Amino acid sequence: MVQAPPLVVYVHFIAALAAMAIGAVQLARPKGTAGHRVIGWTWAALMMVVALSSLWIPAFLAFTWIHLFTLFVMVTLPLALYRAHRGEVAGHAKGMRGIYIGGLIVAGVFAFMPGRVLGNLLWKGVWGYLPRA
Repeated sequence: MVQAPPLVVYVHFIAALAAMAIGAVQLARPKGTAGHRVIGWTWAALMMVVALSSLWIPAFLAFTWIHLFTLFVMVTLPLALYRAHRGEVAGHAKGMRGIYIGGLIVAGVFAFMPGRVLGNLLWKGVWGYLPRA
């Protein structure tokens, strides 16, 4: 039997799924509205949960190449928020799109490769983590 993934993997995965859905809605909505700001702060908080939780996968600060996406999000997100605050709309938009594409879509594709924690969960299924009778 394979050992079940730690709780942090599920936190990471659920936050990433929520950020993926909210981000898609946010990219399609009108920009600059109060709703855009509320949804944006929610998305930014979810992305920080995704980035910070990744530091514990597979163990605290056990870095692999995929953690470059963590670094990318942790640097780009505050910078993009700062740019929005300063009214630098183009820089803000570019940073947020980059995080969505690079930090969620591209990193997600790599995270689901066989041999990675989430990849094993996908390819072996939850049933691979349950005890056999």
